[in-house]
Amino acid sequence: MNSTNQPEKPTSNNPSTNQDNRSQMSRTSATARAKQKKERRMNRRNTEDRIVNKIVTIVVVVLVLIISILGFTVFRYIQSSLNPLDPQSNKKIEITIPTGSSNKQIGEILEKGHIIKSGLVFNYYTKFNNLTGFQAGTYKLSPSMTLDGISKKLQGGNGLSVADAKLTIPEGFTIEQIADKLADKTKLDKKDFLALMKDDQFFQEMQAKYPKLLESAASATDVRYRLEGYLFPATYDYLNKMTLKDLVAQMIAKTDSVMQNYYDTIAAKNMTVQQVLTLASLVEKEGVSDVDRKNIAQVFYNRLAQNMPLQSDISVLYALNETKETVTIKDTQTDSPYNLYLNTGYGPGPFNNPGEKAIQAVLNPIQNDYLYFVADVKTGQVYFAKTLEEHNVLVEKYVN
Repeated sequence: MNSTNQPEKPTSNNPSTNQDNRSQMSRTSATARAKQKKERRMNRRNTEDRIVNKIVTIVVVVLVLIISILGFTVFRYIQSSLNPLDPQSNKKIEITIPTGSSNKQIGEILEKGHIIKSGLVFNYYTKFNNLTGFQAGTYKLSPSMTLDGISKKLQGGNGLSVADAKLTIPEGFTIEQIADKLADKTKLDKKDFLALMKDDQFFQEMQAKYPKLLESAASATDVRYRLEGYLFPATYDYLNKMTLKDLVAQMIAKTDSVMQNYYDTIAAKNMTVQQVLTLASLVEKEGVSDVDRKNIAQVFYNRLAQNMPLQSDISVLYALNETKETVTIKDTQTDSPYNLYLNTGYGPGPFNNPGEKAIQAVLNPIQNDYLYFVADVKTGQVYFAKTLEEHNVLVEKYVN
């Protein structure tokens, strides 16, 4: 058998060719490494994404569970609060609703008296169902009663006790005038009442209960009575078993319930409750008609803007602690922080307890550019002037 020898392929000894081959292999290796790195990064990113997705899913599930549990808890609480506190109870609990109590305050009284579960729910229940006209008085209510039944009972005003006295406080009465009225109509002592008006501990108790109402009064200086201006003029039911603090607390509660309608407006005007009630107490006594009051309020604002003293005779009479028709030049020189002939600004605080019309006049005055006004001593008609010369003519004509 013949064999044929195949010639071997010659080996290239060209250095350039070898170098190119090595370069190509190096590039191939680098590409492979880069691809591997990219794959590893992608794997890490995918792993991280999966972990993040799991965490997000867990967090979402937990939040949904918490919200669901919270929502269910709130629903159960509201549902139980709408039902009688104790359907099987035969107890009758005596509670007293003070004059001027808001629905919120009534709810708090009912909750503290263990008649309902939640005063807050009662408040929203009455608002949602437009339930108003709750009457002050003393009632016997049972924990087995529904919110609707309690509301109807309070609306009917069929309380247990008939008032031993009706105490009517007119608009513009000072604290000392209220003290005289109290002594005349009730068994309460005038001196005890005036002492309570200067009781810092009692004021702090009321401030804690009505912070929006009394915050600015708390920081006032040189005041005669810190609660002057905050005992709302109205008719109150007085029961012989009531304490002095109970009666005064009713008056403050009534003021707060009225002022609830104006707190936002006062804040928007960058004023304090003390300033509003101070001007209202002047407007209350200086004007008779709503139009006059609104014009007078604007006169006071105009004078305040020019840093002029308000020069209200009402302030002088309060400084003198007197009641009379005519204020003399000598009176206007009385040394007192309440004398707004000598002092600029608002003074220490209210000069009496104004009604709601006067408060509205201060918060919604009629725009004018008057700086003076005078009232006809016979008719009460008020005349306004822009200059002192015009004012003096009016004074001569209608006063002197």
